[in-house]
Amino acid sequence: MTLPDEARERLIDIVELQPTKNATLQARWGLDSGSEVHQYLESELGAYYYRNANSLICATPEGEALVGEGDGDGTRSVSGTELDRQVLAALPEPDEEPQSVVATLHGVRETGADPGVDAVRSSLHGLVDRGLVDRIRRVVPTFRLALDRDRIVIETDER
Repeated sequence: MTLPDEARERLIDIVELQPTKNATLQARWGLDSGSEVHQYLESELGAYYYRNANSLICATPEGEALVGEGDGDGTRSVSGTELDRQVLAALPEPDEEPQSVVATLHGVRETGADPGVDAVRSSLHGLVDRGLVDRIRRVVPTFRLALDRDRIVIETDER
């Protein structure tokens, strides 16, 4: 599908800023209120954005692909933390059996890091929201990569 120029530019803003807030987009787009942002998102970009668990605005994988940030070369770059990077490294590949939060925690701890189970669970859910990890519902949720490991880049501000 082709988007009008303004909608495409605004979708690019979402991809660059994600996860982001109404206020940030309001300032970027020169709108008068957060409800104008919401109205625009719903009417013009409804299929290309979602709100994550923290109600922040993110582009869907389809939205990223549409503006050339998703499947162009097969790599997805998203902002994240060092823990996100460690969690991704501990997860099985897309075609392998998924694993539990606790198994992921043990995998992260094998690297020498010592996060709590709640931090790993939170990271997993955030990575699901960004389309990098699949959540498979069983008795307990299990997880695995949604993309091949070499197609994911986590950009951190941490040093």
